[in-house]
Amino acid sequence: MSLLNIYAGSVALKRIKEEGFHANLFGGFLGASGGPKWFVLAGLDKIIFPEFLDARKGSIDIMGSSAGAFRAACLAQGDPAAAIDRLANNYAKTVYTENPQAKEITEKGYDLLYRMLGDSGISEALNSDKKNVHFFVQHCHGLVSSEKKASQLLGLSIAAAKNMLKRKSISRQFTRAVFSTRQKEGLFSDPYNFPTDFYTLNSENFVPSLMASGSIPVVLEGIKDIPNAKPGMYRDGGIIDYHFDLAFQQSDLVLYPHFYDTPTPGWFDKNVKSRQCHESSYENVVMLVPSQEFIAKLPYSKIPDRQDFKDMAAQQRISYWLEVIKQSESLAEEFIRRLQCVDIIDTIKPIQLSRK
Repeated sequence: MSLLNIYAGSVALKRIKEEGFHANLFGGFLGASGGPKWFVLAGLDKIIFPEFLDARKGSIDIMGSSAGAFRAACLAQGDPAAAIDRLANNYAKTVYTENPQAKEITEKGYDLLYRMLGDSGISEALNSDKKNVHFFVQHCHGLVSSEKKASQLLGLSIAAAKNMLKRKSISRQFTRAVFSTRQKEGLFSDPYNFPTDFYTLNSENFVPSLMASGSIPVVLEGIKDIPNAKPGMYRDGGIIDYHFDLAFQQSDLVLYPHFYDTPTPGWFDKNVKSRQCHESSYENVVMLVPSQEFIAKLPYSKIPDRQDFKDMAAQQRISYWLEVIKQSESLAEEFIRRLQCVDIIDTIKPIQLSRK
């Protein structure tokens, strides 16, 4: 029984067969939106850099939206494992009042980020010469930029209806914004050509852009007027880039730990089963995914999600989430074991993009 599945796109699979599976293959790391779903990957995140990717000779782009951006901020720090621990444990232990409003959830979100970053996390990420971090955010326009709940919901309903017909149609309401420690020309190619603005991270906009990347519409407050970016309201990076449908223009491969074996392009596509990511977006991607056997052994036989806040009492949820974080260590052990196996190539499967 395997706890961890490894999938590779066509280009990635060819290169691995020719060159083997080693750190110098990878020029990018990707983290998806998904909130507490990420807990199943916490163990992997703690070892991927110190035990694997830190052996790479050149620099690496660490990219993420929402929870994936939070992880990117951890992985760009000097001690990524300690930062991941701070993120996982503080996130899991977060407790809200009954029926919390967006203000309370936002304030606790900021508290989580400051605990995760510690005293030196921002400077370590900004000054790293090997790790280049990129936060994906959405600049909102029209009704979705309003902080009035009714206006937001109406704007989101309009966007969802438009998205059902054509994914690109939401571009009038959302502009992608990418905040990077070092801007990189040709970082990715977008098959939908969403309008995109690029900004450089600094000490002023690091936390606001990171918070914006995780600011779920209606649930959290938006982040207004991020320093050194176009004025306006910014929200969750997963709206367009939920699990990503972008061809990252790396000369090397992209390592993508993910909680699902099939990615979903955007937030509004969760209920549009016919929409799948382009093959061209995943040609040079390697995905690390918990197996169904691993998930079946978790408490309640499922991956955590935000609904747990509503469905479980606080202590029950915290105990469950902490146990998932603990069990995620076995995925890390499995990955290290697989790296040491001469037949790792024989265990890699082609990426499947068809959504069932």
